[in-house]
Amino acid sequence: MTDVAVVGGGPAGLSAALFTAKNELDTVVFDTDETWMHKAHLFNYLGIESMDGSAFMEHVREQVDEFGVDLRQGEAVTSVTDAGDGFEIETADGEYQARYVVLATGTDLDLAEQLGCDIAANETIDVDLSMETSVPGTYATGAMVRDQEWQAIISAGDGGAAALDILSTEKGEHFHDFDTPADAE
Repeated sequence: MTDVAVVGGGPAGLSAALFTAKNELDTVVFDTDETWMHKAHLFNYLGIESMDGSAFMEHVREQVDEFGVDLRQGEAVTSVTDAGDGFEIETADGEYQARYVVLATGTDLDLAEQLGCDIAANETIDVDLSMETSVPGTYATGAMVRDQEWQAIISAGDGGAAALDILSTEKGEHFHDFDTPADAE
């Protein structure tokens, strides 16, 4: 059983995967590469002066790969089921188990609805400040939780918030991922 399964490989999903894998949680990302980033050019992303969205996605995928994320490119998730002690994830290629699920599927709410996540009146998934849904252990990020703010940097922050909550649960205390210059050596 993997620790964290992320469904969606845009900024929200890859941000969550980066944090969890970097902090030694076994992480798999199912990515159909349908992110809106392929239609974007970044001028307003902190730390990036100007970058094509597709080039940004290549760079981010390389970064998560460096931390050992199991990136299942082109493998679409067809269902996610709450198994009580984790989740069953199905794709056309196989079945997987995970202790946590991070949904990062843009405006596609199908898997969240299938899991029974509460949906707000504005047709977004209800989450708490840590991006956890009404289904314990399930997180929703990015456009599926926001009906207006669909910016890559906000989505990445949502993914980071979900990952920090998972890490806090795993470590039994509030976890903060702050690197120092010595960490880069």
